[in-house]
Amino acid sequence: MSDISKMPLSIEFFPPKTAEGVEKLRLVRQQLYALKPEFCSVTFGAGGSTQEGTFNTVHDILAEGVSAASHLSCIGATRTTVAAQLATLKTMGVKRLVTLRGDLPSGYGAGGEFQYASDLVAFIRKESGDDFHIEVAAYPEVHPQARSPASDLQAFAAKVKAGANSAITQYFYNADAYFRFVEEVDALGLNVSVVPGIMPITSSTQLMRFSDACGAEIPRWIRLRLQSFGDDTASIKAFGLDVVTDLCEQLRAGGAPGLHFYSMNHSAATLEICKRLQC
Repeated sequence: MSDISKMPLSIEFFPPKTAEGVEKLRLVRQQLYALKPEFCSVTFGAGGSTQEGTFNTVHDILAEGVSAASHLSCIGATRTTVAAQLATLKTMGVKRLVTLRGDLPSGYGAGGEFQYASDLVAFIRKESGDDFHIEVAAYPEVHPQARSPASDLQAFAAKVKAGANSAITQYFYNADAYFRFVEEVDALGLNVSVVPGIMPITSSTQLMRFSDACGAEIPRWIRLRLQSFGDDTASIKAFGLDVVTDLCEQLRAGGAPGLHFYSMNHSAATLEICKRLQC
């Protein structure tokens, strides 16, 4: 696919915790709607800890005339709670879910009735049939808790076989990792679209913290350049725009089926990257 303007775009938000955050996100969404996203997704805390905020944000997006996807996580969840959440989302008019295991809470044991995301996918399919398009997570650089790359790939395959329609990746800055992962998925005969997740670089400390937590690799040359800028936020943002735009161009040239932007509830970087890509 050579024309990125025909590549589907999607954008992720997290539910705001304050009234001020709600209003700020409303403005951010209006700016990003200019990109005509295929859908906007909203994150969901473990065990539904942000359920009210997630569902309120999903409701607002739908009311603004844009397709909305709710995240669902299985950590701490039960069949009863998930069934209720599915019923609520269906009534709201949600057609798409992003189904995840979720972050393990601190302390001992995860709790809940679902051990893996594949278990949650299977339950959603059993409970709701084909009412929802189910997205799952993919990890081109291997899930940080996976025993091996092979076992991680098999875990992904289990989610697809349980009924997932497509996947969104953890963010990465090495296009080769993505393309290798897609080749491995194809080799298993899994007929599923794998959309790369894109994390704009706007803050060096924030990126380091996120990446350490989720296992996403920051290539050494990028890390060193970011460190060399110190507190020069303008240089960090300018460099980040160049790096991420180049990554998106590589993904476009290689035939990626779309781009999913982790907006962090900001619009400027995503808008600028898409402007450079002539979205």
